[in-house]
Parts: sequence; C-alpha cells; structure tokens
Amino acid sequence: MVRVVVLGAGVAGHTAALHLRRLLGTRHKVTVVSPNSHWNWIPSNIWVGVGEMTKEQVIFPLAPIYAKQKIDFVQARAVAIHPNGTKDDPVGSVDVVSTEAGREGQERRLRYDFLINATGPKLRFEATEGLGPHGGHTVSVCTADHAVEASKQLDATIAKLKSGQRQILVVGTGHGTCTCEGAAFEYTFNVEHQLRQAGVRDKAQLIYLTNEAQLGDFGVDGMAFKQKGFEQSSRMWTESLFNERGVHSILGAHVSKIEPDTIHYETLDGKTWTQHFDFAMLLPPFGGAGLKAFDRDGSEITDQLFAPSGFMKVDADYTAKPYEQWVAADWPKTYEVPGFPRIFAAGIAFAPPHQISRPRKTPNGTMIAPAPPRTGMPSGMMGKSVAQTIADRIKHGPDAPAHEASMARIGAACVASSGTGMLKGSAAAMTMFPVVPNYQKYPDSHGRNFNGTRGDIGLYGHWVKLMLHYLFIYKAKALPGWQFIPE
Repeated sequence: MVRVVVLGAGVAGHTAALHLRRLLGTRHKVTVVSPNSHWNWIPSNIWVGVGEMTKEQVIFPLAPIYAKQKIDFVQARAVAIHPNGTKDDPVGSVDVVSTEAGREGQERRLRYDFLINATGPKLRFEATEGLGPHGGHTVSVCTADHAVEASKQLDATIAKLKSGQRQILVVGTGHGTCTCEGAAFEYTFNVEHQLRQAGVRDKAQLIYLTNEAQLGDFGVDGMAFKQKGFEQSSRMWTESLFNERGVHSILGAHVSKIEPDTIHYETLDGKTWTQHFDFAMLLPPFGGAGLKAFDRDGSEITDQLFAPSGFMKVDADYTAKPYEQWVAADWPKTYEVPGFPRIFAAGIAFAPPHQISRPRKTPNGTMIAPAPPRTGMPSGMMGKSVAQTIADRIKHGPDAPAHEASMARIGAACVASSGTGMLKGSAAAMTMFPVVPNYQKYPDSHGRNFNGTRGDIGLYGHWVKLMLHYLFIYKAKALPGWQFIPE
C-alpha cells in the first residue's frame, strides 16, 4: 500500500485528493491534512461580502465528503516536513498539530510515500500596520467569515448614506506586493452595484486603490483583445468601465500604514499620500504557510525546499534576471521539488520564479509589483496534473513521465460579476491564453493568443459566474459525474 499525503484542502489540494482516489481506487491510502473543517468556494466570498449570498452557500464540511470517498481526513496544521525520514524511520514524514475541537494542539507524525504541498497562502495582514479584520481597521473577503464581517460593515456604511451622510469607500490592495487584483476589482463593482441598488450611489465616493501601475494589469502584465476586427488593451477596456461607473482609481500604490480612518501610501514616483475612508476592503499580501524542513539527523534544511517567501521551490528557473530576460520557460511544468522526487507543490504553495507583471520600485526603493495570481482554474489544473503524475508512478514505476500544467501553457478564465439574480447584475468576463505571456511565441499580441484571450461585459457573463458557483461546489462535493466538470 502506497501512502499519499495532501497538505491543504483548497482548490489544488482538494482536486488532487479526489483525482488520486479516482485514479488509484481504494488499494492505496490518500490522506488530506487541513486546519479547516470546511471547504470554501472562495470566488463567491465576493458575493457574501456584499450580502448577496450567505456564508452557508459558499462552504460545506469536508469530513463527510472524504469519508464517502474513503479519503482519510486529518484536521490539523502541518508544521514540519522530514523528506528523508527521521532517525527511527527512513520513510518521509510530516508533523502536524491538531486544530480539531477537543484535540487542539495534539501533535502527530504522518508517514508518506508521496507528498503534495497545497497549503495555500498565509494571509500576511501583519505586513501593513493596521491592515485587516483582526485588530486592524479594514475588512477582507479572503475567508467566508471575513466576508460576513465585510457585509455587516458595508450595510452600516449604506445606512449612514441613507441618513444623508456622505461616505468614502476604498477597495483594493493593502500592500505593494499583493496579488488577487482581480478579486479587488470584482468586489469594487459589487460594492458599486449595491450602492446603486440602495439608491445612495450619488452620496458615495468609491475609490479603487491598487499596486497595479495601470488599470487592467491584474498582475498578469495586462492583455490584448481583438474584437470585431479591432484590437484593444485590457487597460482601455478597464478604464472605460471605471469611467462609466464613476469609480476613481489610485494606481501604483504601496499602503504603508492604516489608521482608523486614514490610509497612508506611497506611489511609484516616491511621493507619500493619505486617503480618508469610512469603509475599506484591502487585500493582504500572501506568504507561504510557514512549513519547516528537517534532514534525517534533525538538521534544518528549510532553505533547500522553500524560498524566503515560504513558498516551496519546484522545477522553475529561479535565476535572478531582469524583466527583459524573463521567458515562459522559467515557469514550472511538473511542480516536482528538485532533489526530492516524491514531493510536489501545487497552487499558491509553489514559489513562482518571478512576477508576471513588470516589477517596479519607487525612488525610495519600495517594491510596488503585483505578485503572480495562482488561484482558481490554474490551481485546479495543477492539482489534477500532480495527481496524475503520482498515480502513474505508483502504477508504472518512478520513471513514468510527469504530467505538465505550466502556467505558460495553460489558459484561465476570470468572471468578475456584480449581483446574483438571473435578471439583474452584469459581469466583466475575461479569458487569457496562456496565463504567463509568451512574448517569443506571440510577439504581436502582448504575449498571448488572440483566439484564447478575450474580454466582454454583459449579463451573459453574470449567468456564467452563477453557473460556475454551483458547478464547482457540485464538483467539490464529488457528486456523480464530478470528474467530467473541467478544472
């Protein structure tokens, strides 16, 4: 019996576990370790954050799903990896600390033959003073609970607007190195939609504050679309949407400190500014989960497996080089950890070789550069690819070729929707192929294939977003036919 341990039950880890069970049957053991008892469809947290959905509509308990699939579930936080085993056993292992009610703090050591690190991000609210819902002055939509609190504070702000008080609402990124600009963009327009629905849009100033150097960058260096024979950029497309909805923007910003009603930030020209707010939803930067690694003799080897950011190093080219020398081949294909062929990292857990957008610094040396997005569709594709590789190596031996899911060779779709009803709301729907631009292969279309890169705004995109919500929760619950729903 081969033992596969999956750390994390987000999109990448959950997808990998389900496909491993499908591919391996019940002959081998699959274990999922997650500190969370529930699965959360994070894209729909946006709707929870404006009161259009409840928390219960975007989460479900993991234990019953895994029990039905005959997958062992350990509710715990992984803290250390022993890739070469320990003094008493040469088999690889991972140390975990229980988060289960009644067993909090209890430690276990799980042995594995294959390990998938899909721990997702640590939400680094502490990177900016005053950021975040826990002792800070801003709200978040990164978790379902965060989104519930954001909705409550938004409702309170709307109540003040209805009483005649003017309010300033700021949505965006809370640090110069944040990712998930698409989520901030989507939440901005959901808030804008709610203000209109409440009849108070004229009393509210809505500001989008971002580390992007220009609108439409989205952390992927922007996109170029060709529609009806005309070419346009994601910058033009996004700017027109902001102008149409009356949303102001603050670009190229690093938030350095947040006080109860004031945001302090630096812009790319090196100047410092302040922005008053009555309501603010600012996303935090991400970091690795904080796993340590130890050799068999107990010596620490964390730097062999992890980058300084805490993300796990995989088969990427981590050579430091200027933006002009970045190529699509820098990006990992198999997500294997060099020197440790039985360990993989998928989703946000892997260390990217560099940003996708052009990195920028202020004259003061402050980095203002969106980190690469690695969530949603790409994470699911990575999880499935890694599961296929492990299944093949269990069935056919260690020399079986690895499956590949390079972000420089796969596409992604993003639907930013506002409102949830079938007859109201709209969506900005974008697709890109590939995620990481290949300027050598597609020199005339901003590094991407025009046939797979599009942008549209309309009600139909809103229907797609709503359909995806139900489809992916159906898939995540491993209901009949789940495997036929694409990642």
